[in-house]
Amino acid sequence: MRLHATTVRGLSALAILALAGCSQGSAASSGPMSSQTVPVHPDGESALALAPLSSTALAKLLLDESDLGGDYTRMPQRAAAHDDVTVNGCPALEKLGGDAATGTSLAFPRRAKASFTYAGGGNSELAEELYSDTAAKLSKGIGKIFDAMVSCPTYQVVSGNTVVIVGTQVRPAPDLGDEQWSQLLTYSIGGQRSVVKQTAIRIGNVLVLVSGAPGLVDANLEKALDKAEAAL
Repeated sequence: MRLHATTVRGLSALAILALAGCSQGSAASSGPMSSQTVPVHPDGESALALAPLSSTALAKLLLDESDLGGDYTRMPQRAAAHDDVTVNGCPALEKLGGDAATGTSLAFPRRAKASFTYAGGGNSELAEELYSDTAAKLSKGIGKIFDAMVSCPTYQVVSGNTVVIVGTQVRPAPDLGDEQWSQLLTYSIGGQRSVVKQTAIRIGNVLVLVSGAPGLVDANLEKALDKAEAAL
């Protein structure tokens, strides 16, 4: 069974869906980042403290077929799954709480997402998610989640009756935007393996998260950033 990129993101250890809980509360540091980060301003805020973009504005900044080319087809958004999701074998992820994994997306109120299939040279998937909030909240939230995920080389994610073995590796993040995070996730289920790359780039008050087949992420990341940055 091949794991779809959208399914993988839903199973990735509260990684994606717990962001809201991590981005709220006190401003205490979440500890050193496991991935490369390059804050431009010491306080984590942009110089102009720009107001967050609306979900409608973010949706206009998503990649589409005209940006990606004829080999890409946009996928309809899948209905939210309601299976309980739990994590075993990774205390840092377990502490984030399983309840967060039952949501449909990050709980930042301003968000937009799109998913694509790629037919050139084999079927693969690519997904882009955009979030907007203050720079400090975006930085703290995504940093805490990436740190938790890579704190355990392997762990187990249980979604309903499905058990997935997840392996994580920090990857060098491209020197783009204000802060960067990148990791490689290997999912094993029923003897099959799927590899997904996740790269997150913060540009001011917008977080760009691109996930999918590693080659597709690398090929399209700068396109996503250029389109998002045009609105800032």
